[in-house]
Amino acid sequence: MPFPVVHVDTSYKIPEMISFRDRMAREYGLDLVVGQNKAALDEGMGPQRGRITCCTALKTDGLKAVLADHGYTAVIAGIRRDEDGTRAKERVFSPRGVNAEWDFRDQPPEFWDQFKTSFPPGTSLRIHPILHWTELDVWKYIRRENIPVVDLYFSRNGRRYRSLGCAPCTAATESTASTVDEIIEELEQSRTSERAGRAQDKVSEDAFERLRAGGYM
Repeated sequence: MPFPVVHVDTSYKIPEMISFRDRMAREYGLDLVVGQNKAALDEGMGPQRGRITCCTALKTDGLKAVLADHGYTAVIAGIRRDEDGTRAKERVFSPRGVNAEWDFRDQPPEFWDQFKTSFPPGTSLRIHPILHWTELDVWKYIRRENIPVVDLYFSRNGRRYRSLGCAPCTAATESTASTVDEIIEELEQSRTSERAGRAQDKVSEDAFERLRAGGYM
């Protein structure tokens, strides 16, 4: 891997996620950079303060600090438009403001796979190479390339995770899919949103958009 891999750890992640992250970093020899807003955690920040407040402090501000501390000019992320209506407004090459703010009203046009890749010095970029993919596309690619995934995605006692966030804010959904092939078959018939189990999306209609405008992933 020719560049660092960044994870913003809120300290509330599901333990299996962290074990999987560390194991993959060892096996693939990744330059893993773990960011954390320790000041906010020391002050008692957590979901009890409010989902949006917590996400802003531990995820958005944590990510901003990592980018600033390491001088990264761009970050490659795995978001997709089909995850949420707010992400449908994204671009593959998405410029951010001085403080990583996202102005969804001022994004470069991207027609017919023609992308703007030249920006003024000092611009911070979020790059989304699988923006046009679907959840089903991801699982078909995982199957084709035999990519390892954390076991939380597979059914346990009739439930599995489709979208992984912090433990207090992420719920499993009903499912009997315990293999990649079974997940693909399930998704080909499902009409349920991938992020249906993410609590922060339910705070208000525009909660996720407000989070992302402030620099959320």
